[in-house]
Amino acid sequence: MRIDKDLVAASATPLVLGILADGESYGYAILKRVNELSGGRMTWTDGMLYPLLHRLERLSYVEASWQVAPSGRRRKHYAITPAGASALAERRQQWAVVSGTLERVWAQAGALIGPVPTPLTGQGR
Repeated sequence: MRIDKDLVAASATPLVLGILADGESYGYAILKRVNELSGGRMTWTDGMLYPLLHRLERLSYVEASWQVAPSGRRRKHYAITPAGASALAERRQQWAVVSGTLERVWAQAGALIGPVPTPLTGQGR
């Protein structure tokens, strides 16, 4: 299943901020974490992630620092800021409203659209 680009765009900021709320990280690790959390159903590209990270940095939601990996390679690490944590809390509340509203709509339309898919498998329950 391909996830619509509008859904990917809408979820990108809270996903990245949520991942960074768990601890600082670098680009490849963020891409890998999104893939893991989605059970392989969301695969982001560098071309999607890095412009988002740069925008979040401009908004002061994340701060970046260069660090040297054990391999000796330099990596740009990103950490959530207090402003980013506030933005994440607000987005979380917004998503709760949207998600709850969709669940009610889909429950009413259940006979027309079939069983509710489970989050990671997409199979009906």
